[in-house]
Amino acid sequence: MPLPSPPLAAGSGEPVGNSPCLRWSEEGGWSAAPESLAVEAPLAIEISYERAGQPVIRLLAVTMRTPGSDEELAIGFLLAEGLIEGRADVGGGGALEVNSRDERIPTWRVSLTRAPREDWQRVSRGLITSSACGLCGRTSLEGLPVSRVPEPGSGLFSEGLVASLPERLRMRQTAFAKTGGSHGAALCDAEGRVHLVREDVGRHNAVDKVMGAALLEGIDHAGKILVLSGRASFELLQKAASAGIGVVVAVGAPSSLAVDLAHAAGITLIGFTRGTRFNVYTHAGRLRTSR
Repeated sequence: MPLPSPPLAAGSGEPVGNSPCLRWSEEGGWSAAPESLAVEAPLAIEISYERAGQPVIRLLAVTMRTPGSDEELAIGFLLAEGLIEGRADVGGGGALEVNSRDERIPTWRVSLTRAPREDWQRVSRGLITSSACGLCGRTSLEGLPVSRVPEPGSGLFSEGLVASLPERLRMRQTAFAKTGGSHGAALCDAEGRVHLVREDVGRHNAVDKVMGAALLEGIDHAGKILVLSGRASFELLQKAASAGIGVVVAVGAPSSLAVDLAHAAGITLIGFTRGTRFNVYTHAGRLRTSR
């Protein structure tokens, strides 16, 4: 049975597209059925600033992302990479159709109020990276900013709250409900209030969008919980540490390097959070245990 045409119909700039496909089941055999897909498209991230009175424009990365919240993604990326420290470092920004290399590609250029530190080159990749890995393209992990979060109090939140967080995130994942193909990240507080949710085909992009949105909306990262719809990797823990977030709750498994970083950064890392069960890997003192 041939596939219908066209092979893909995804609206430009939309987070969800449509594709014809052939569906097979043992009960019903073959049938033609339209499917909703999470859109994956490139975005160039650039910065502009002045140094010694001269304008400077730098292309930092080209990432594959789900369109939408591009400003939040770019600012969250800069925050995680240590190129900005807060809202005051951002003077503005805008969308462009052509990047600084005259390549016709969607671009978000962030205008900085001050020049970044001299080692911005360690961040710059200037190449297309996968939606699965925010560290792809690096020659090493040397120089990654890894901060220690403020020392926490004890017994800040309950086991029941932790167990409920993945479902609170899932209920707000509109793109995932349509496609089953996007990651989600949420910023919650110790009372269970969900402040922000963002989605993307890349798990690191979803986190960058949440971080950027919090910075733009004046939501303090301190005392918040980062909830991840998938596994907890090193780079996601690094982003949490850079933002000063002390608790990360993941639906999936953590990696060994993520656990090592959580130990060093003072982050409470919780994984395999499913139903009424979860595992605590580091700094369990933040939990208020009932028995």
